[in-house]
Amino acid sequence: MKYVISVCSLLACIIFNVLAALPAYSQKARFAYDVDFEVNFDNREYSVSRFSSSRTIFGARLTPSVGLELDERSGNGRHFIMAGIDVMKDFGDSPVSPSVTGDSGSDELSSSKENWDLFHEITLYYRYFLTKGRTEIGITAGIFPRRFMEGEYSRAFFSDSLRFYDNNIEGMMFSFTRPSSYFEIGCDWMGMFGTDRRERFMIFSSGHGSLSEMFSLGYAAYLYHFAGSENVSGVVDNALVNPYATLDLSRRTGLQRLDFRLGYLQSMQNDRKNIGKYTFPLGGEFTVSVRNWNVGLENYLFYGTDMMPYYRNLDSGGIMYGDLLYMGEPFYKVKLDGDGAGLYDRVEVYYEPRISDFLSIRASVVAHFNGCSYSGLQQVVTMKFNLGTLLQKNRSGQKPAPRPKVKIQERNLQGWII
Repeated sequence: MKYVISVCSLLACIIFNVLAALPAYSQKARFAYDVDFEVNFDNREYSVSRFSSSRTIFGARLTPSVGLELDERSGNGRHFIMAGIDVMKDFGDSPVSPSVTGDSGSDELSSSKENWDLFHEITLYYRYFLTKGRTEIGITAGIFPRRFMEGEYSRAFFSDSLRFYDNNIEGMMFSFTRPSSYFEIGCDWMGMFGTDRRERFMIFSSGHGSLSEMFSLGYAAYLYHFAGSENVSGVVDNALVNPYATLDLSRRTGLQRLDFRLGYLQSMQNDRKNIGKYTFPLGGEFTVSVRNWNVGLENYLFYGTDMMPYYRNLDSGGIMYGDLLYMGEPFYKVKLDGDGAGLYDRVEVYYEPRISDFLSIRASVVAHFNGCSYSGLQQVVTMKFNLGTLLQKNRSGQKPAPRPKVKIQERNLQGWII
């Protein structure tokens, strides 16, 4: 904890000294800051199936950051240099006495689980926004929060638990925003080649554009390179593409949200050493979202083949690929035994009241079905606090127009960092 405080103090001193040293003509340089806080309760009752293990995720994360904002003389560009810390705690994950574990060598005895030792990761990133007319181009580089990704990705890409535990991206991201469209592309470098650490990186992209008030087209895609290490040979290529079309009837019906989405998922995977040829999992996903009076229903219906065919395969070191290779929800395996196509259905009923511009609370009950079988139930409560929307206010105190979205995204209340 002392180390964290020292780092924060050092960063603050550096920023204030830089501001003081700037000449008088650079009065557009300002101190920038952001605070993001999240509490996540996710009780998973999956014992009725073998797709995933039952567990309860209950924890909190605080990610403050400070830095320097500098406006260009033209007024069209903004630069940000930010640094912060990622503090995360799984509730109840604290050291216990040997008499409880019965094992003097247990990891549960480690002092690293003390409540005062919650330091998770440093964030260091640069952001640049260039505005030309109605177009905004963004560049982000460094170690930055995953929430900067504003694209829409199916849970076949990223699971809810990954979004919570793997909170940051290490790499770069470019974004392109117009009033009726948004596109992003980035690279997340997850593993540097080492003795046992595998080299891993992902190139991801997402975008959507409206054709009219009701119709829009979009896509999501990634190319995941899962290579080896000094002690583990082999390379697995894992690519996934998801084009989709959306019909949004929210304005026509007067509801908070009513939209239908039809998407196609196509994967291309090759375990070069153990398989030696590509396999092509595929499927279709139909989504219905209805919301009014802050009560909503979301149904995701997927029909296709196993999207994670190598999930239980072992590498040359005897380690199962599992969620190291696949970051989506395990229910997209569709079938645990046998080949062929299968059905996965996810039904969520939630209540998400509008509290303020910078605070969101959502309570959900989620049921999972694979084929005609019930696969498990979740009870989820999340609370998110983010200063991004507050810090968007311009110098006159007026809040700017909301960022363009193809459809109503009331769930995303986080906004931009600054």
